[in-house]
Amino acid sequence: MARHVGLLRVWVCWLLALVGQLYKDPSATSATVAMTSFPETKVGKCVFPFYYKNGIYYDCVKFQAKSKWCSLNKTFIGNWKYCLKDDFAKCAFPFWFGRMIYWECTEDGNLFGRKWCSLTKNFNRDQIWKYCDSY
Repeated sequence: MARHVGLLRVWVCWLLALVGQLYKDPSATSATVAMTSFPETKVGKCVFPFYYKNGIYYDCVKFQAKSKWCSLNKTFIGNWKYCLKDDFAKCAFPFWFGRMIYWECTEDGNLFGRKWCSLTKNFNRDQIWKYCDSY
């Protein structure tokens, strides 16, 4: 009996992997088409936050592109560029988290002990953040 259950598990895992490869997320594909239908603008400064499709983004994004990119306008209208190290969103110091004000990256509130910071002055309200060790 245990052998049959083991074979059934292997078969189900294989089937799920196959279905996952065949399924393509239509929203991810349309995001790629929308972004790549415009040529990259190599000169310009990233604007954060920016609106793209139905979302608002506070840092560089990667929608099935070869690298992370950003919009050069508040609302994406086709002007974009691949993000370089200096283009990624900057921490907003000081920021308010819980009942404290932080002037540098903190491990407080992170289950994994990694340092993070808020991308807005009020983390309590906005809940927008990034890890400090990533650029």
